[in-house]
Amino acid sequence: MKKKISSVCALLFVLLMIASSLILPASAASPYQTYTYSISGTALYSPDAYTPDKVVDSTYMGLDVALADPSDIVLDEKQNVYLADRENDRIVVLDRYFKVKFIISTFINGNGTPDELTNPQGVFVTSDTIYVCDTDANRIVTFDREGNFVKIIPQPESSLFEEGAVYKPVAIAVDKHNRLFVVSSTTYQGIIVMTDEGVFTGFIGAQSVSLSAWQILIRRFQTKEQRELMAQNVSTEYNNITVTDEGFVYATTSMIGAAKVQSFIKSKSKDGKYSPVKLLNAKGDEIMKRNGFWPPAGEVDMTRASAGADYAGPSKITDVAVGPEGTWSLIDANRQKIFTYDENGNLLFAFGDKGQQIGNLSGVAGIAYQGDKLLALDSTNNTITIYNRTEYGDILVNAIANQNNQQYDLAIEDWTEILKRNSNFDAAYIGIGNSLYRSGNYERALAYYRAAYDTSNYSKAYKEIRQEWISDWVLLIPLGIAAIVVGWLLLSGYAQKVNRKAATAGGKRTFKEELLYCFHTMFHPFDGYWDLKHEKRGSVRASLVFIALTILSFYYQNIGQGYITNARGVYSTFWAQVTGVLVPLLLFVVGNWCLTTLFEGEGSLKDIFIACSYSLAPLPVFIIGTTMFSNVALSNETDILELLVTFAFIWVFMLIFFGTMTTHDYSLFKNVLTTLGTLVAMIFIMFLALLFTSLLGKLVSLVSNIVIEISYRM
Repeated sequence: MKKKISSVCALLFVLLMIASSLILPASAASPYQTYTYSISGTALYSPDAYTPDKVVDSTYMGLDVALADPSDIVLDEKQNVYLADRENDRIVVLDRYFKVKFIISTFINGNGTPDELTNPQGVFVTSDTIYVCDTDANRIVTFDREGNFVKIIPQPESSLFEEGAVYKPVAIAVDKHNRLFVVSSTTYQGIIVMTDEGVFTGFIGAQSVSLSAWQILIRRFQTKEQRELMAQNVSTEYNNITVTDEGFVYATTSMIGAAKVQSFIKSKSKDGKYSPVKLLNAKGDEIMKRNGFWPPAGEVDMTRASAGADYAGPSKITDVAVGPEGTWSLIDANRQKIFTYDENGNLLFAFGDKGQQIGNLSGVAGIAYQGDKLLALDSTNNTITIYNRTEYGDILVNAIANQNNQQYDLAIEDWTEILKRNSNFDAAYIGIGNSLYRSGNYERALAYYRAAYDTSNYSKAYKEIRQEWISDWVLLIPLGIAAIVVGWLLLSGYAQKVNRKAATAGGKRTFKEELLYCFHTMFHPFDGYWDLKHEKRGSVRASLVFIALTILSFYYQNIGQGYITNARGVYSTFWAQVTGVLVPLLLFVVGNWCLTTLFEGEGSLKDIFIACSYSLAPLPVFIIGTTMFSNVALSNETDILELLVTFAFIWVFMLIFFGTMTTHDYSLFKNVLTTLGTLVAMIFIMFLALLFTSLLGKLVSLVSNIVIEISYRM
């Protein structure tokens, strides 16, 4: 018995050991969810591109005095780390292993007197110089790479600055030509550009949202102290800046209103006027590519909040870091997230969250790349979180690199590997499509663009196919156009001939004559609608044909649109098209008849119905024509289709207006009033119909309840 108990205990012990070995430690689980966004704004989860490795604090760095509210982080070519330690009035320099090398705090200035940094908020490093934004001292101080003082670059002078203007540099970037791009928190004209000697050369990137004219006028009559106080309450034009190897400048701002940023994102604008992050060239022109589904501005779903913070609204973007192969990342200080894009503005991945678990952040203030690592500076916890790039991230970077290097076969292999790990990644489909497009395989490229609903690139690939098709049928296309034009002219001429003959023939009109009379009412509404009523040139049966043609044309538009105009493949039922045509038409007819009966209108209900039905005649022609053309149109030609459809609706509305005016023998002013009254009557009739339906539903419910109750009683 004891042996059995011992055996059972041993077996249980072994099972527990095996079970415990299968359980992942808490640190192995990702503290956040990595995701991208679809064209419809739906978050699509993806594998992690970066995972947290460790958190480096002041003790790990070897600092005697802990970091206090650090505000900026940059790296040099040797991957040394430079931190702007605000409250300690110093710049902390770490080696690539995050151990302290030296600290810049006090120095002997050019006059030979002791000096010190005061609240430095920005730092930038070139091959031989460390630039420090000594914010509260209103200057930029430079040091060599060993931390030795070089010179002070004072406040720039120019007539473009207001007299007594406050200069508070908070961020700086320097290009390969030693041009300084400085963000001053109290300068609303834009980014300050000057030489390394402090000579002012101009402003770039002036924001659309700035001080009002009234505020600018008030500033001219304020004292220096008042201006400084006002400057503290003025929203910052830009809050951070970085520069690429090519000399382009990324600048971020949080001063644009939330409503404008939301509108900018929802409208999928390509214009950077209200973008919270901009890419500027040396002239200050905005050159960012926004070819992704959504413009690069952080969070797309405004209701999406971090797990640790109940925040809704647009992202607060406070820093940008330039990554490998033209990729770049920004931080959302509201949600503590990092968003990474390619050079075309496609969102590659977003990750991060608010919290205390390793990998989450509390007050992200800056980010920087260190090879295949990503560093995030946390100003609340006074730490640096280090993220390692995963295998998924490596493949993603390799795919972009091969694509940039025109190695399209290798790029396709990498993108295919991405799709094996993340089938929801639309950028991978686009990447394969781009590689196929550049290698001349346009037909296959279309399939991948369709998978990602990328109408822009689809249109580019289809343009090549269409051009080849046009070159093969170059002689038949003009003949086809000519045939359509001649056919329309012959039909119009025949209709005109039939209408002239019917006008003098008298007697009952044939069905053909009633149908062809629409050509006369379309182009001659005044006498056309007069004869339609008084000479009985139309009929209810012909009216029903025009209504049926309109319904069928809208149904054809619904199912027959080309991919460019209906990429999502959204369709409605035939009965939805019937309702969409009949309900507004009948509401207008009934509403107009009810109103004109009270205001001496001469048209009967039948006359109004016939006049409105004949007014629909232009719609089938335009709807069918534009729908057919949409199957061969490019994305930049859809505006023409929309213009033609809009013109058709305007034409129909004008025919209805002049048709009812002629039918009732009204003056222009009186018909305007009755038309507006008809619209009000339509709303009133709809209200009564909904009220009646609601009451009828309640009555049916009451009767059914009574029947059920009686059945129970019996």
